[in-house]
Amino acid sequence: MPRSTRQTLIRFYDALFAAYGPQGWWPARSRTEIVVGAILTQNTNWRNVERAIANLRAARLLTWKALRDAPANKLARLIRPSGYFNIKARRLKCFVNWLWDRHRGNFEDLRRLPLGTLRAELLSVSGIGPETADSIILYALRKPTFVADAYTARLLRRHGLVNGGVRYDELKAVFEDHLPADERLFNQYHALIVAVGKKHCRPRARCDGCPLQRFEHDPRAC
Repeated sequence: MPRSTRQTLIRFYDALFAAYGPQGWWPARSRTEIVVGAILTQNTNWRNVERAIANLRAARLLTWKALRDAPANKLARLIRPSGYFNIKARRLKCFVNWLWDRHRGNFEDLRRLPLGTLRAELLSVSGIGPETADSIILYALRKPTFVADAYTARLLRRHGLVNGGVRYDELKAVFEDHLPADERLFNQYHALIVAVGKKHCRPRARCDGCPLQRFEHDPRAC
């Protein structure tokens, strides 16, 4: 990893923020919605998740108690727009049952846990992987962990900050080892990466007009 990684990350952030401004993430009305969205967004796009959440909201199922008491087949029917709806209904139930079994259904209890303990507990829940756990921690619980998604991997690879095949925790470490552990910074930075990823840093790169185009990158990775 180059010695100037910290400076590079700061320059990237400044350029992205100048181009896109504050992102206001995560788009949700409550912490319950954030958690539900983090689980439903696995392997689908956000528009589909929004439709599924709207169904849950209309059915008044966006409270922990309502989600606990709702039959899995009813949840599956309502979240159908998100895809893999039977699997995701089971994952939702696993999370909610864990919350009630371990924390009496009190989501605020999670905020009192040390970050490492909290992440380990979330990862113990069936269907909660590293990206989903970090999304819950960062956006719902507002603790400083970086969410490293496919956009993050693509951007860092194309700019020569990581090699291909890098593991999730190694991607996280690029940001967490070189930037202050600040929840607002990590929130904004990840949202800005998603913004540039959707517009420019796609599987087939669209570099023209990208706010990061002026920075040195590896064209072989594009």
